[in-house]
Amino acid sequence: MTVPFESARLTMRAQRVDDAEALYEAFGDEATMRWWSSAAHGDVAETRAYLAARTDQPGQRGWAMMLKGSDRAIGTLWAGERRAGVSEIGYMLVPSAARHGYAREGVTRLLDLLFREEGYRRVFADTDPDNAPSNTLLKRLGFTLEGRLRAEWETHIGVRDTLLWGLLADEWTDR
Repeated sequence: MTVPFESARLTMRAQRVDDAEALYEAFGDEATMRWWSSAAHGDVAETRAYLAARTDQPGQRGWAMMLKGSDRAIGTLWAGERRAGVSEIGYMLVPSAARHGYAREGVTRLLDLLFREEGYRRVFADTDPDNAPSNTLLKRLGFTLEGRLRAEWETHIGVRDTLLWGLLADEWTDR
């Protein structure tokens, strides 16, 4: 179940198809989508279809991140249970919301939810090796670089390696 939660400046609620208009700023942006698994969307209808396909998939939850007092999405958070006690996470901000600390704040609160409230033992993320902002964020949050999978993904920019980052519950709660 995708429960809503908050941080100091943000509200996270279940992602909805009608978030497509706001999130198209990210999904339609070539630079933002460079590190995503698919190319930039051509129009809002494509973003709407993408969000509809991701809604209510078993073991997967998506949240829209909004500034408190607003219902306009400035980004997304995602958690997918891979096996009991283990979750993969993902995140994205619209370009106009970048460089304000919102990604760090939203992911920090998501990790609190997963570890402290839901009892996960491990959270991981996979990123493109050249996605410096995401790799820096994960490192700053205490994730450990656990490995590099060579030629792991075939994407719109070619065959790419992936970096696997992992964080254990006690590493998060003991900090």
